[in-house]
Amino acid sequence: MDWQDISGNWVLVPPRPTAIVHFLGGAFVAAAPHVTYRRLLERLAVQGYVIVATPFVNTFDHTTIARTVLQDFDRALEILHTKMLSKRYLPIYGIGHSMGCKLHLLIGSLFSVERSGNILIAFNNFSARNAVPLVEQFSPVFAVEFTPSPLETNQLIAKSYQIRRNLLVKFTNDTIDQTTVLTDVLQNRFPGMVVAQTLPGNHLTPLGPDVNWQAGTVFTPFDAIGQWVRQEVYRELHQLERTVLRWLDPLASLS
Repeated sequence: MDWQDISGNWVLVPPRPTAIVHFLGGAFVAAAPHVTYRRLLERLAVQGYVIVATPFVNTFDHTTIARTVLQDFDRALEILHTKMLSKRYLPIYGIGHSMGCKLHLLIGSLFSVERSGNILIAFNNFSARNAVPLVEQFSPVFAVEFTPSPLETNQLIAKSYQIRRNLLVKFTNDTIDQTTVLTDVLQNRFPGMVVAQTLPGNHLTPLGPDVNWQAGTVFTPFDAIGQWVRQEVYRELHQLERTVLRWLDPLASLS
């Protein structure tokens, strides 16, 4: 599988696709998701998920970003079904990390979309003042805030969010995670439909390109060390991958 640029999205299409994943990354790493989240996304693709990772540049207007990434995704989906996936039905899941969670929540609250579920990893809903420490210096006269604000976002989700099935993931060493508040909001809206899990790791655990250690024709002690380092570096990310894949398909056989 090779990454393809389709209508501004980075796309992976496995040989026998079973579902489609729309991926949105964090605020400062979302411009090149096929690079910054490469290992996670390629692992999902190996398991049969078409990956549509939509880049975006953060601004204060999160509603407009949500609308734009949805439009980009819909254009890619139309091309995929026309040229590569035929017209057969494939379920669609949203996966977001950090700010990407907020965008999926806005998409599911403001627009009419069909999703089989959303996976929200390390949800972040900070105010502009907390997210951008110098924001007051940018605008000393007017109070600058994200649109919608954190409070408005939670109220919108509580009233209008449409996606019933959700997996929420938080990490043990994440000081900027706000998943607990979101869990309460979603459980009140869809009792019994929300799964919340806490995994070892931090806010950056989902990030990282894969590092393939290629052993030579003779397996040496250096190869053993290289593989051990790779396993340790990606231990927490591997646990996240397994958690996501098991929620997507509890009957899947995972290595």
